[in-house]
Amino acid sequence: MNSIPAQPDKIVLYPDPVLTRPAEPVEVFDEGLQILVARMMELMREAQGAGLAAPQVGISRRLFVTEVDSGPEEPPHPTVFINPELELSGALISFEEGCLSIPDVRVTVRRPQVARIRAFDVHGQPFEIQDEDFLARVWQHEYDHLEGVLITNRMSPRDRLANRRTLKEMVLDFEEDLRP
Repeated sequence: MNSIPAQPDKIVLYPDPVLTRPAEPVEVFDEGLQILVARMMELMREAQGAGLAAPQVGISRRLFVTEVDSGPEEPPHPTVFINPELELSGALISFEEGCLSIPDVRVTVRRPQVARIRAFDVHGQPFEIQDEDFLARVWQHEYDHLEGVLITNRMSPRDRLANRRTLKEMVLDFEEDLRP
């Protein structure tokens, strides 16, 4: 049995350990999963993000949601990716990324330009899509969360130095919140 635990009330912040361990596959496609996905969409929209992975809400399961603005003629398209598999290709492109779990930190990350993703939707139906540039980057970033990889793992020495104080403060805040 691999049902979804209690529903999240907030986005988990660095350095919470749930962010650094690989997530478990989703095995049960039930109403609890649908409720979780709906709540993750709400939290992502409230934070004005392009994507949100289950570990970012404290749930170590292999799923993420995205909603990327497609332009003025089309409304944003929300998508759910459950147990995704990525296939990457194309040139490595550097681009500045942020993370909802590490607010106020922006780092330059090199990622392949093209991504093909195979996943299941919230009802357990398989699908496969391909994109490039920004959407491919969003998928890769969220997939990293499922592997326990953060943008802090992808920082250059320069980015690490530039964000040292902010990350240290986040660690201290986290440790303070753990104290009785």
